[in-house]
Amino acid sequence: MRFFDREEKIEKLRTIRRKSASEAQFTVITGRRRIGKTELVKHAYGEDDFAYLFVSRKSETDLVAGFIEEMNRICPDSVSPEIRSLEGFFKEMFKLARNRPITVFIDEFQEFRKVNPSAFSVLQGFWDREHGNVKLNLVVCGSINTLMHEIFMNRKEPLYGRQTAFMRIEPFSIRVLKDILCFHKKSYTAEDLLALWAFTGGVAKYVALLMDAGATDLDKMLKVAIDEDSFFLEEGKVLLGDEFGKDYSTYFSILSAISRGVTTRNEIEQAVGRQVGGYLTRLEDDYHLVSKRMPFGAKTTRQVKYQIDDPFYRFWFRFIFRYDYMVQMKSFELLRKLVRRDYPVFSGLALERYFRKKMAEEGLWSRVGSWWDRRGENEIDIIAESELDGKCVVCEVKRDKSRIDLGALKAKFAAFADAAGGKWKQAKPDFLALSTKDM
Repeated sequence: MRFFDREEKIEKLRTIRRKSASEAQFTVITGRRRIGKTELVKHAYGEDDFAYLFVSRKSETDLVAGFIEEMNRICPDSVSPEIRSLEGFFKEMFKLARNRPITVFIDEFQEFRKVNPSAFSVLQGFWDREHGNVKLNLVVCGSINTLMHEIFMNRKEPLYGRQTAFMRIEPFSIRVLKDILCFHKKSYTAEDLLALWAFTGGVAKYVALLMDAGATDLDKMLKVAIDEDSFFLEEGKVLLGDEFGKDYSTYFSILSAISRGVTTRNEIEQAVGRQVGGYLTRLEDDYHLVSKRMPFGAKTTRQVKYQIDDPFYRFWFRFIFRYDYMVQMKSFELLRKLVRRDYPVFSGLALERYFRKKMAEEGLWSRVGSWWDRRGENEIDIIAESELDGKCVVCEVKRDKSRIDLGALKAKFAAFADAAGGKWKQAKPDFLALSTKDM
């Protein structure tokens, strides 16, 4: 798949490199794995214009040997092959940058902890002593968010506060997702777009895998995602194993429960069979995988529900992890039929989240959320308000617009206004029926 989007990030990286010719720069790039961090840097700088250092779990000596080879590729004979340590390599890197502008991109930066934990202190020492004397554009990237946050945001860590820029790469916006799908299938349908959103959430790697395989509709996407040797089958385990460590089974059970619609803490604890308060806090604050949902305008947390934020993880835990025994038996056709059976409900919830994200991306609304009452008798899919001009919209979302009753929606809003009070008693919102036709 050709490169799409990221214009602002590309221009920022190029501005940083220009600035580094007179003042050293240290840029940290984060974002979930498969989001396209490495491709972004390559596209911004050109593969022959920077040293690409990938931190793999090798011995320090072997890792340094690879670093030297790469550095000498862009600056011939600049670093002696006799160097064996990271300290020696960093010394030569800073020495080289005294005399010429140089860009160095270190990928999977957090893996230095596995190779030599003192690497961060060593790099901090060189940076503190030399950054005022070198023309170095140092860019580091990591995909284990908890470790990258620890390395640069924990006051006790040696590299705390050393970065000059911090960039977080997000999934493709809905606008870009439409552009990509249109490029590969000019006559794409709303159902095609909904399936692509529901399965990938705009994560670059997943979108590219589907588009490169010509999977531009639901059945083709399922065939690629659920088949022998599919990249997607082990993806959740691969991505989250390092994040969760020895507690991965509990975290996986919690995420699986939430993906099935078990969303309150009490319900989750009953499903998992243990207390989960600390796990939910870490899933939200450290791993950024779940978030709390509260009724629109709620002032207390008594009605909190939890949701998985990443659409791909919602899909993976709902179908791949839950039915792992089918994967092990290679019952791929049966599993695809099962997904097809449950897809209307699964995609209906995905459609609600799609419209909430779409409205948030439009930049017209100061708040976008949902509302439900304590007894579960009334629920509104979307309420959005603009505090700038006082406008408000209330939306019901269904795959089939003919099933939406705007009269019932107005009654639900009246119940909301009675519960919320204040300005909502006089509010005159627009009531919208949203379906796949409005995507």
